[in-house]
Amino acid sequence: MRAPPEARRWTRHLVYRSERARTTWRFRLGLILLVGAALWLTRGWWTVSIASSLVCEADGAPSDAILVENFDPDYRVFERAAALRRAGVATRVLVPVITDPDGGEPEAVAIGEAKLMAAAARLGPIEVVPARTLEPISLNVARDVLHALQRDRVRSVTVVTPLFRSRRSALVYGATFGRAGITVRCEPVRGTQGVDTWTRTWHGVQDVLEQWVKLQYYRLYVLPFHGSSRLLSPSPAPEHGVPAPRGS
Repeated sequence: MRAPPEARRWTRHLVYRSERARTTWRFRLGLILLVGAALWLTRGWWTVSIASSLVCEADGAPSDAILVENFDPDYRVFERAAALRRAGVATRVLVPVITDPDGGEPEAVAIGEAKLMAAAARLGPIEVVPARTLEPISLNVARDVLHALQRDRVRSVTVVTPLFRSRRSALVYGATFGRAGITVRCEPVRGTQGVDTWTRTWHGVQDVLEQWVKLQYYRLYVLPFHGSSRLLSPSPAPEHGVPAPRGS
């Protein structure tokens, strides 16, 4: 028995009836399999594209100094810096060494580790640049290094950096040093994984995903909102770097 028109007019303010179409579980399963197959068949393209987006463009032009990234000490980075020095890219080599947030001297162990890798790579004399661990770390390390470059009137620098970190490093140093008129060149260094092999191990996948997330974090948040602010107090670094002995 159908409800009288008066009842329908009153209840329409509270509830309503509608019809809708829903996909079947067969269609949803088929769509998932189709997308999975497409990703699998094109993995040789999109995996390389993702990894390549993390790598800066190498520039072997001469500079006033070579800057060796030393966040996670890597012998290959020191080895590449040694090759660049022998090739005449620059004679000075600067190595940031992390210190405490209060700006004290770097720990002897950290300095010794940097000198040991420089000696193993036959890099020659290095200049240690104290850098404080303040978030965001990469940006504030760049600002500490900038003080040393400005003090010594360095006008160009080649940054030697791990492969999947290199685009972020070029972005951060370019934004920081560029405001001071210092030209930044990049030299990416391949580790155990390359842009075409990173998916073969879980460590490679983890490294690429981590660096991709950090790149977006710096590109979309850190540099737009903190890139021009003064996060550090004046004169964060000692007046002079700590040079290593000859032959180290």
